[in-house]
Amino acid sequence: MSDQEMEDFEADNLSDTARMMPSLPPYDMDDQLLPREPRSACCCWAWTLLVVATNSLVLLVNVLLVVAIFAIVLLPTIVVVYFGFQCHSRVLHSTAYYCKTILDDNSSSALIILGFVIMSPLIVVAMVVYCSLARRLRLFQCFQPYARALYKGVKWRWYEEGGLCSCAKEWTTQVKAWV
Repeated sequence: MSDQEMEDFEADNLSDTARMMPSLPPYDMDDQLLPREPRSACCCWAWTLLVVATNSLVLLVNVLLVVAIFAIVLLPTIVVVYFGFQCHSRVLHSTAYYCKTILDDNSSSALIILGFVIMSPLIVVAMVVYCSLARRLRLFQCFQPYARALYKGVKWRWYEEGGLCSCAKEWTTQVKAWV
């Protein structure tokens, strides 16, 4: 096909609305704020540090929450594997009373194997607990966009949602969608 035939073919396949509207307009006109006014260089650096500090604090809260949940949920596995390794003669061979009287090499090996077998389902349980808690607290909505530092008038995400990260507000059942 020649270039002219190709252009005619592409033009016939496009609808009238595709040429007129390249993308959907924003749902809420308050979010649009056209045109955005850029900040000065000094103000931009200050806001950048504030946004980075806020995002770092939210990341730290998420990491601490993950560590706490995994430590609590995986505690049985940690204890079983610890006693298995502690009392096995080829690993640590402790002189503790329970290692001499209760646990021999076979039972220590069984504890090690049991600990690693129950680890997989407990990791899944820990991830489910973390994801449900993070979703309920809406922790991932606390991260602020970098545009907050570059332009004036960009609102904090949590400000209109009913508190910090929307923790205080009930789940909204309203769905906004273009039809």
